[in-house]
Parts: sequence; structure tokens; C-alpha cells
Amino acid sequence: MKSLVAAIAFLTRAPVGKMVTFDSSDVARSAGWFPLVGILLGGVYSLAAAFLKSHLPVAVVAVLLVILDAIATGALHFDGLADAADGFGGGRNREDVLRIMRDHAIGSYGGLALAAVVVLKVTAYVALLNRSNWIAALILTPGMGRWAILLLTATLPYARPSESVTEGMGKRSLIWGTVAISAALVAASSLRACMAMVSVVVVTTLFGSYCRRRIAGITGDTLGANLQLCEGAVLLTFLWSGLPQ
Repeated sequence: MKSLVAAIAFLTRAPVGKMVTFDSSDVARSAGWFPLVGILLGGVYSLAAAFLKSHLPVAVVAVLLVILDAIATGALHFDGLADAADGFGGGRNREDVLRIMRDHAIGSYGGLALAAVVVLKVTAYVALLNRSNWIAALILTPGMGRWAILLLTATLPYARPSESVTEGMGKRSLIWGTVAISAALVAASSLRACMAMVSVVVVTTLFGSYCRRRIAGITGDTLGANLQLCEGAVLLTFLWSGLPQ
């Protein structure tokens, strides 16, 4: 229970941190719960969409879902995407990239990346919500995105010389996280959901290879960026192949 609470407190703004006391090592050990936390978030988003659809235009609901995601997570992964885009876009070498990522001021690359992912998500939600059987897509997307975190932390080293909570997230966390997301896929009984998982693996492999080449590993910002890229890929896969039947 403590590790689940630590995972929820780390990935969301839910006020559960007051329930137990935990440190960075507890957060690292809680990583196996990350996909489940994502699925719980997806459930909240689905409930919100189901309620709002009865009262508001679908386009407005889609915008509110993105806002809800930012509020629920403290915009943690949006921030990571912006920092990573600025770092990779403006850095000439490894040291430059890591230095720029430390600067939380948003530059042109970061602003463009944020705008692109927000527009992508809003338009994807509009398309999904205008079809039937959209619930599985909304529930699974955040879970798959957080599973992608475990793929990178299990296969790439931390790029900075300082210590990081990610160093304690290894293959054991990936195994438990894979069990959780696999159970969700079985429950969804959707070939298209499995195709979406494949897209997550492909995107994470390509982005991870890029991170290895540019900065010899990962940072918290690259994990957030990869999550956003993977969530976008999942939504696109559901749209491209149709919704689960």
C-alpha cells in the first residue's frame, strides 16, 4: 500500500502524500505501480468525459480533458517535454543539452513542442469522442504512457552525474508494470489496444536510441517527453485503426 501511495503522490497532485511518509527510495520501489496509476487517471478522464459530453460540445470537452490532465499531474510531463525539446533543439553537444534542460524557461523549441502535443491531443480526443466505444482508448492511453517510463529506466542509465530516483527503477519495476498493463489489455480484449502497445515500444525504442546518442542516457525531462510522445502515438493508433469493438 505504501508503494502505491508513493507512486500516486509522485505522478499526480492527489493529496495522498500526507497518508504515509516516504522518500526517494520508496518512490523508486513504487515504479511498478506507474501503469496502474495511469489507468486510474484514465478512468477519471473517462468519467469526466462521459459527464461533460451530455452538457458541452465535444470540442470543448476535449480541451477540458487536456486541462484536467495538466491539473491532475501538475503538468509534470508537459514540462519535461518542453525542457527536452529546448535541450535537444538548442544544444550542440551533450553538456549543452543537459545544461539547457536544467533551465526551466521555455524556449521556441519547447513552446512549439507543447503547442503541437496539445493540439494533437485535443483533435484526437474530438475524433475519439465522436465515435462509439471510446472509453478504452481514454483509460489505456495514460497507462501505456507511464509504462513507457519503465521501458527507458530499465534499459538506459541516468545521464547526469548526480543521483536520481530513476536509478532505483530497474527491470523488476518493468516486470511488475508490464503485468499491470497486460492485465488491462486482456480486460480490454482489443487487438487495436495491442497495436497501440506496439507503437509505444517503437516510439520508446527510437527516442531512447536518440537519447543514448545525444546525452548517453536519460533524464527526468526525457522520461516526460517520451511519455507525451507515446500518449500521442497511442491516440493516433486508435484513430488510425479504429476504436476497440
